[in-house]
Amino acid sequence: MVGVSTWLRYIGTKFDYSVSVARMKYAYRWDHGQSLRILYLMQSYLQGQIADKEILDTIWKNFSNGRLTFLHWNKGEEMDPVIGTQGGTLLVRKLPAPNPVSVHVGDVVVMKDPEDSANYLIRRLAAVEGYEMASKDAEDEPFVLDKDQCWVLADNEKLKPKEAYDSRIFGPVTMSNIVGRAIYCLRNAVDHGPVKNSEYSTTTDSPVLEVELDVDEMLKNHKA
Repeated sequence: MVGVSTWLRYIGTKFDYSVSVARMKYAYRWDHGQSLRILYLMQSYLQGQIADKEILDTIWKNFSNGRLTFLHWNKGEEMDPVIGTQGGTLLVRKLPAPNPVSVHVGDVVVMKDPEDSANYLIRRLAAVEGYEMASKDAEDEPFVLDKDQCWVLADNEKLKPKEAYDSRIFGPVTMSNIVGRAIYCLRNAVDHGPVKNSEYSTTTDSPVLEVELDVDEMLKNHKA
């Protein structure tokens, strides 16, 4: 049974997510003080006032009905052993506005393939903006990741770069390519558990995992 403190943390996380979605959708109308006003506006909204109604509709819709996670199936050797070579069903926490504050080095992320946006990749975040990247090849010049850039790598060290298909092949990717963070993996009915992410993300994701994890649902959607 989920405890009261966990529910309170989950509600807070869900509210932050709902505000982030609204901020992304109505960025052209989001002034500097909007975040500070949002609790007051929500109260006004619930009392029937119409101020900033479209923004508040979006926040309320996501807060009352939306989930913070989705299921994603992935198969391949690139992330073995986190995801088995036979494939795995992932519980993924949505990240509507990924940045170095919400996504951290060490996190396993679901991201759009930078060379095919219809395809999704699972990779581990290895570096973010400001990191200096140096190659083992002496002919390659070191460089620093620009703002909103990140570097992702496959977990399977047995694979060559071309087989791993990560930033060693396609280079830095923008943070906006990231759509979520994998927080639980089901490889089969008896082999499943939390995904190892950064310590900070593991802590912030814990109420989401406790409330929204449904292994039976994951089994129903499992393709192996």
